[in-house]
Amino acid sequence: MAKKRKSGGRSKGSSGKSKTVQCSKCGRIVPVDKAKRHTKRVSLVDFQLARELRQQGSFIQTKQITQYYCVSCAVHTGRVQIRQASERKTVPRRRRY
Repeated sequence: MAKKRKSGGRSKGSSGKSKTVQCSKCGRIVPVDKAKRHTKRVSLVDFQLARELRQQGSFIQTKQITQYYCVSCAVHTGRVQIRQASERKTVPRRRRY
C-alpha cells in the first residue's frame, strides 16, 4: 500500500518509540509526537475580581495548562485546519491566545 506521508504524520525522526499521551477530548491513546499540543494560561481568580485587583496594581498569578489532542479531535475543535497539499509544504504561523 502507498505511504501518504514520508514522516507518517509524526515528528520523531529517528528517535525510535516515543511515549504516549491521552487525548483530552476523547481519551484516545496517541504518541506524543503525533498529538497536537494546546497550551493556555488560566487565572485561578474570578474574572471580575481579577480586573478589580489589577486596577489596584496587584499581580495575579496564572496557571499554564497543556492539553493534548488526537488529530481528529484537533480538527473537530478547530485547533488545526485542513490545508491543501500545496500549502502543507509551508509551516503555518502559530496562533496567539
